[in-house]
Amino acid sequence: MNPSTNSGPQGTEAEETDALTIGRRIRQLRTAKGMTLDDLASAVDRAPSQMSMIETGKREPKLTQLQAIARALGVTIDALLEGEPLDERSAVEIALERAMKGQTFQALGIEPFRIAKSMPTEALKALLALHGEIDRLKDERAATPEEARRANVELRHLMRRQDNHFADLEAKAAEILAAVGHPGGPLTQRTASEIAAYLGFTLHYAPDLPQTTRSVADLANGRLYLSSSVPAKGDARTAVLQALSSRILGHSEPRSYAEFLRQRVETNYLTGALLIPEAHVVPALKDAKQRRAISIEDLRDAYSVSYETAAHRFTNLATRHLDIPVHFLKVHESGTITKAYENDDVNFPTDRLGAIEGQMCCRRWTSRVVFDEDDRFNPYYQYTDTGNGTYWCTARVEASSEGLHSVSVGVRFDDTKWFVGRDTSHRGVSKHSVEVCCRRAPADLEERWRENSWPNVKTPRTLLATLPTGAFPGVDTTDVYEFLDAHAPR
Repeated sequence: MNPSTNSGPQGTEAEETDALTIGRRIRQLRTAKGMTLDDLASAVDRAPSQMSMIETGKREPKLTQLQAIARALGVTIDALLEGEPLDERSAVEIALERAMKGQTFQALGIEPFRIAKSMPTEALKALLALHGEIDRLKDERAATPEEARRANVELRHLMRRQDNHFADLEAKAAEILAAVGHPGGPLTQRTASEIAAYLGFTLHYAPDLPQTTRSVADLANGRLYLSSSVPAKGDARTAVLQALSSRILGHSEPRSYAEFLRQRVETNYLTGALLIPEAHVVPALKDAKQRRAISIEDLRDAYSVSYETAAHRFTNLATRHLDIPVHFLKVHESGTITKAYENDDVNFPTDRLGAIEGQMCCRRWTSRVVFDEDDRFNPYYQYTDTGNGTYWCTARVEASSEGLHSVSVGVRFDDTKWFVGRDTSHRGVSKHSVEVCCRRAPADLEERWRENSWPNVKTPRTLLATLPTGAFPGVDTTDVYEFLDAHAPR
């Protein structure tokens, strides 16, 4: 994981690009003066074959050669070193030359060819358009449900190996907070605005933000657009920090669904690290452990964040700083697991690829039982006996735009002694991961109703479009571009 900002092309690629552009400029200036290749070669005392290699970008001329060529063409050396070609034809040729050196042409088995003068410019443009469309279709094919599940499993394995703690992101959060003089403790909305200003952005709240986005950054004008209508349970700081985190981390357009998921995890992690700074919260958590009074609710209240943010952040710090393995679950009211993390050997249901997300959570697990509780003010605690030992969980139900979700954090029985709520009398038994458990209805019910029922399935709206296409899945780019065009300063 590298949070540093991208610094652009380096090394061989940059040299090839410069050589291509310089070569095209030399050829264009030469033909404009009515000189042949032999004429220019003779004027600079070089063989025509050497001049041809320079003009086609296969050889980068030395400074002394460039000076001689500039004199022969009657121009300054700066005219040869401009970053852009002089005309449309040269620009198209350079773009196609670069494309032929890329992975798409190589994967198709197309050998680079010489672009003859006789080739119509429109034909070159058509080749470039086809190249772009192939790249787009390749991106779409990569975003299949199976590919996404594989990417998610790999990402979860990485998180487990690191105990869900990323030191480089913690350091980046500390660096940003120090830059704006944040003293620790809850991060105010004003401080979030100061972070935006530090990064060169002004905040603008718009009533017509595209429906598929949480925010839109205008990188050209340093403007960050957010919705002017914040949901009743929303946190204005989170939307700002999530948008800025991508800028802090130097994210570029994701090239695969795996990269998209990785960027989302990094963005959410850095946002949590800014809202609940490691240096400030770890001493408080260690003190709570010593007092045997660890509480996700207390963490939520101390930093004025959502329960889900507090639960996520606790998983970042629990194993690394408190030596407590943990698990985390977010479950939709339908019973579907939408987020999961574990490094405490709990056995969650998985598909054949090892993916937890999308599976049905056991009806007897804390994350499902909590929906049946009338008390939504206090947290719900439960011990659950499993085929892999006993686990204790604390859970809450929260509302979202997609309905109710439960958020739960759990630990192995031996670690329960550090937590508030360990004296609960609620107990359950779940063998979901090793036996049929609740995956089938009781035998008497199934016998009575199997042939006498026909449910009309409420199909989730995302089922047939699990992974929308595009570099940013689910985002309508036309809406985004039209929005930016309408709001950009004139």
